[in-house]
Amino acid sequence: MEKKFTSSQAVGAIVAEFPQAAEIFKGYRIDFCCGGDKTLKVAVQELGLDENTVLEQLNQAYSKTVNQSKKSDEVDWRKESFTTLVDHIVNTHHLYLQKELPQISEFVTKILRVHGQNHSELTRVHKLFHTLKMELEQHLIKEEEILFPLIKQYEKNPSDQLLDKIKQVTNDIEEEHEQAGDIIKELRNITNQYELPANTCTTYQLAYQKLEEMESDIFQHIHLENNILHPRLQGRI
Repeated sequence: MEKKFTSSQAVGAIVAEFPQAAEIFKGYRIDFCCGGDKTLKVAVQELGLDENTVLEQLNQAYSKTVNQSKKSDEVDWRKESFTTLVDHIVNTHHLYLQKELPQISEFVTKILRVHGQNHSELTRVHKLFHTLKMELEQHLIKEEEILFPLIKQYEKNPSDQLLDKIKQVTNDIEEEHEQAGDIIKELRNITNQYELPANTCTTYQLAYQKLEEMESDIFQHIHLENNILHPRLQGRI
């Protein structure tokens, strides 16, 4: 087996180099987006995981991948233009949220109305989700109307002054990522990892399924920005 990764590497950098690592990390609840700057060693220690087990699975998956033909649709976002990357974020992750957030809102509200009396955690789920929804909607506007146009302008006509503006905005953006990540983690905890109560209705099942799908998409969204886009702009990768 080819030994590619070590525990001294940052988890975000590992996913940037080997995107399939995201699925492995999600399985272990390793935060590779907001916590992407932590080394794998620190991340597994904080979760009480066995370092060798995680590393072995990671390197086995990498070895299997490099021995197969590279997928034609696999993109190395560390090498694409800034414009291509931000357009991908908007057309994939922003579009997903714009479509799914209103639908999830309906599901979460309905299950609170129908099941809230017997499942008190749904009041908290409702509040957390709608706080997250509001923050995400504002966040997408900030990226689309302020940050991404600045990045595209910088790519065409780079200047230190423009880069300083971008860095100021990305600092705010990363703080917002941290806040969103905290809400998502609380949602997962309060629902006991989205475990459904017995004999739940279809809407209850859909609400939890959609919340979990949203979590996965947001983590990938944040990863592309925190671990690839922003470090590239700062000359760190």
